[in-house]
Amino acid sequence: MNIPSELKYTKDHEWIRIDGDTATVGITDFAQSELGDIVYVDVETMGEELEQEEIFGTVEAVKTVSDLFLPLSGEITAFNEDLENDPELVNSDPYGKGWMIKIKMSDTSQVDDLLTADGYKEIIGG
Repeated sequence: MNIPSELKYTKDHEWIRIDGDTATVGITDFAQSELGDIVYVDVETMGEELEQEEIFGTVEAVKTVSDLFLPLSGEITAFNEDLENDPELVNSDPYGKGWMIKIKMSDTSQVDDLLTADGYKEIIGG
């Protein structure tokens, strides 16, 4: 199981890469392996300002559809358009080409509440 130590994580199996006041978000290796083959990523919230833990989209796998929860309050400034034609990037490269959105954070203090790699490993029993 790949859990990069430089990232932050949520109990909802999302990873967050912080760069200044921008956060890049995707789902973890554990989440994509649990979901199985990803067939569609739907983000209808581009340009919207959302609160932490609001639903920002859904990820659809062969057998299930799961909500995606915003890990930090802010404005969704980018969606990985490569996922429209190639949603399986979430499976093959969840921490790289399979990223989902970028957020302009409105409250950077929320980063302190995110899980470390070790904290996330505890949640998934690693």
